[in-house]
Amino acid sequence: MKAAYIEQPGPPEGIVYGDLPTPEPGDDEVLVKVAAVAVNPVDTYVRAGMIPFDLPKPFVVGCDLAGIVQATGPKANRFKAGDRVWGSNQGLLGRQGTFSEYASVQERWLYPTADGVSDRDAAAIALVGITAHLGLFREAWLQAGETVFVHGGSGGVGSCVIQMAKAVEARVITTAGSDEKKEICRQLGADRVVNYKTEDVDAAIGEFAPGGLNVWWETLREPNLEGIVGRMALGGRIVIMAGRDARATLTIGPFYTKDCSILGFAMFNASPEAQRASAEDIGRWMGEKKLRPLIGRVMPLAETAAAHRLQEDNTLHGEGTLTGKIVLEP
Repeated sequence: MKAAYIEQPGPPEGIVYGDLPTPEPGDDEVLVKVAAVAVNPVDTYVRAGMIPFDLPKPFVVGCDLAGIVQATGPKANRFKAGDRVWGSNQGLLGRQGTFSEYASVQERWLYPTADGVSDRDAAAIALVGITAHLGLFREAWLQAGETVFVHGGSGGVGSCVIQMAKAVEARVITTAGSDEKKEICRQLGADRVVNYKTEDVDAAIGEFAPGGLNVWWETLREPNLEGIVGRMALGGRIVIMAGRDARATLTIGPFYTKDCSILGFAMFNASPEAQRASAEDIGRWMGEKKLRPLIGRVMPLAETAAAHRLQEDNTLHGEGTLTGKIVLEP
């Protein structure tokens, strides 16, 4: 089979697109004929060696996939040949990745693809959707009627935060860096969108939520905790999911006297059961057309190295040339 893989961590140009043996499903595994995969920032961190996982050699890159079940192991009983599935959390913690024509995946990391949902959409929503769901509901316990702020509403995770918050009837204020991206956020359901380049974000938050925010979802790599706490309501929850090397200053008094919480989490630490609970909501909302991913580019799997470079240029270098996810197809 064709696959995009590395022999050792390094730059995007080290990714090889070549032939590897087609895997056989183990006892509790499902062999998936891959129809679509998606690139995430964490994929580039693993490939570059920024996250010190022990990797199989050769290591197929990538976390997300969608496709059709080809075969199942003797102890795998949730799916059968011909079923459409999607999943994430591969290529992490020593697991083999997904950027290949076939992938053998433990069935606990796979979910049924809803009728009417394309493989492109299922792959694109996988990691970002589960991340957003875990943060909003497992960590922050978002409730109907509450108010959410998320930086970068047109990003992969940010766009899911907007839609999921609206699915449970919360109010959402978000930021974007251009008029085009502001319109995307409005179409996703955001109640208020602020251009962070030309408008005063703090003033807009004060106008939108004079009583304070219930949930602040932080996507910036360098969070301003002092400013965030100043805009939180009593019992506010601050979700942190970016900035591995970031350092922040926090005055404790305003934080604890508001009963605030700072919640940090990494999606790949969540149990299979927690991720499946998220996937069930995601599948239902996608089937009901309440949730969709933003797809910025669709590329052939053979161009994985270029896709990683594009993702890195936008994630680490702020080039602003990408809106939405990069999807690749074998």
